[in-house]
Amino acid sequence: MAPEGRRIEERIVYFRPRAILVVLGIILAAVAIISLVFLAWHVITWILVALFLTLALNPAVEFFERHGLRRSLASLLVFLLALIAFAGLGALLIPPLVDQIVEFVDAVPGFVDELTAGRGPLGFLQDEYQIVDRVEEAVEEHGAGGVLGVTNVGIAVARGVISFIVGVVTIAFLTIFMLLEGPKLLARFEDSLPEGTRPRWHRVSRDIYTTVGGYVGGNLLISLIAGIGAAIVLVAVGSSYAVALAVVVAVLDLIPLAGATLAAIIVSTVTWIELGWVKALIVVIFFVVYQQLENHILQPVIYGRTVQLSPLTVLIAILIGAELIGILGALAAIPVAGIVQAIFREAVRWRRESIAVVSGGGVVLPEEPGST
Repeated sequence: MAPEGRRIEERIVYFRPRAILVVLGIILAAVAIISLVFLAWHVITWILVALFLTLALNPAVEFFERHGLRRSLASLLVFLLALIAFAGLGALLIPPLVDQIVEFVDAVPGFVDELTAGRGPLGFLQDEYQIVDRVEEAVEEHGAGGVLGVTNVGIAVARGVISFIVGVVTIAFLTIFMLLEGPKLLARFEDSLPEGTRPRWHRVSRDIYTTVGGYVGGNLLISLIAGIGAAIVLVAVGSSYAVALAVVVAVLDLIPLAGATLAAIIVSTVTWIELGWVKALIVVIFFVVYQQLENHILQPVIYGRTVQLSPLTVLIAILIGAELIGILGALAAIPVAGIVQAIFREAVRWRRESIAVVSGGGVVLPEEPGST
């Protein structure tokens, strides 16, 4: 009980109906946006891929613009050149790729016979773990469809092929329209901003363009170099699946950090099964040497100063991106981290300028680390 002579004060907090409605509106808007992103995730993925391709092709468009072509003609020319390059690459790679996949499928029964008899590089799996016996028991108990999920494979493959074709066509159209209309949309956005903030947004947009464009173009070039190098080594050791494995290396090398290691494991394992441990060791040595070359020479030279991120930041960004979105998140992690860094850098600059103005002007701002 309260001491005698003292009154207990009660406080009543009132919320304005307008404030409650605003909070509810924000919550509902956030839920609606999250739901929209979840439902339209495939479309958003296509937009992001098209955006990255646009940023990679835009330097070529600007090159032709500087040499007298209009934006529309330069965009169409670069787009056609990119299509021709992809078509030529496909014509060069697809026939041997298909042949080598067929050869590998035909060779699988021989690998299985060796495994069943306990011979070959993987014979220890039967001798020590009876892996073949266990697979046979599972097939007898559940059937091949139950073990491999064959009943759903046809539907999944057909759905995947249709989705891939639709996605490729959609991404192509999005890319050409972004090349044509991107600068106009960006200029309209800057014109709609208050005049005092336009230079700030212009700097941020240029930093984002430099970071993302430099990363996407550099990553594609480095992956191409990795695939060509792997193909040369595999042909030299006598692999019958050199083109197919080189394509695997080029695709997986697009994934930062883990992609090259995963490619090395897959290619070395296939080489070991096909050609033995000596030539597989040669392939492993190639991947170790190439990784050092890529990490210490290719990436610094090709990326230059476009992607200025510490190794720790890169690792954290990739882990978060892979956990949230999977492989696409790992691919987009570094450019997204670069975008966040560009925005943060401009926010810090704006803060320093504000402090200088409040202090009465005439204040010399400290230089950025590494600035000249």
